Amino acid sequence: MILNFGSINLDLVYRVASLPAPGETLASTSYEKYLGGKGVNQSIAAQRCGAEVRHIGCVGPDAQWLLEQISEFGLTLTGIKTVDTHTGHAVILVDNAAENQIVLFGGSNQAFTMSQIENALGNADPKTDWVICQNETNLVHELAQSARQKNFRTAYSAAPFEAKHAIPMLDHIDLLAVNEVEAASLQNALGRDPCELGLRYLLVTKGAKGADLHTYQETIHQPAFNVMPQDTTGAGDTFLGAFMAEFTLSNSPAKALRFAAAASAIQVTRAGAAPAIPTREEVFAFLKEQA
Repeated sequence: MILNFGSINLDLVYRVASLPAPGETLASTSYEKYLGGKGVNQSIAAQRCGAEVRHIGCVGPDAQWLLEQISEFGLTLTGIKTVDTHTGHAVILVDNAAENQIVLFGGSNQAFTMSQIENALGNADPKTDWVICQNETNLVHELAQSARQKNFRTAYSAAPFEAKHAIPMLDHIDLLAVNEVEAASLQNALGRDPCELGLRYLLVTKGAKGADLHTYQETIHQPAFNVMPQDTTGAGDTFLGAFMAEFTLSNSPAKALRFAAAASAIQVTRAGAAPAIPTREEVFAFLKEQA
């Protein structure tokens, strides 16, 4: 099972001809609302790609529509707590080239408590289960420390990236997932290549250039699949969720990397984040076409 301590957001998505310059006001050509948040996107990706997932999160009293959406995606609500503050949300601008700008309000995602964390870990099995976390919630470092003490394997998606948050996590995780820009920022902060840190797994996604997985023994490169993107929002979350799903099922890093590349390739050809995530069957059909 994958135990994901992650954000839940309402994504407000506006289509624009181009991303605005400072001080510029633009009219949007469309508006949509979606279930989003890095955490729940990763949970949905892992769930749709075949893993058993328990999402641990917080929402506000205004989240009924989001909870309905989460249930429709097949995730259980047992790990989701309702708190007094507003639900987290993101304002997302997407231009004609499928690039995006995002403004994030943390809200209820900053309302995790240690009792909630300890209760969730206490009902999981460190012999078989993975923990996933990101930087969109509070108590991430405390979670990683507790998970390590209990012998859970932990995957950490270091986004939104801040070196001061990422560096203290490195002693408590098994897998670090960053994009190419985040990897460079981490290297600048550390003064050395992240590949030299001795992490069990370092996953670096590179957009159209594919992805690299660095392990103790080797570096596996996975090229990106050639598709025409419509919306890149949530592509990285889809990649990690799909990777973790296939990795837990096959225990093959190379298979998981190829599977994740296919899942994210499909996802960017569709609008939205969570609704665009493909199923396991769709990923295998895509891979069969590529072969």
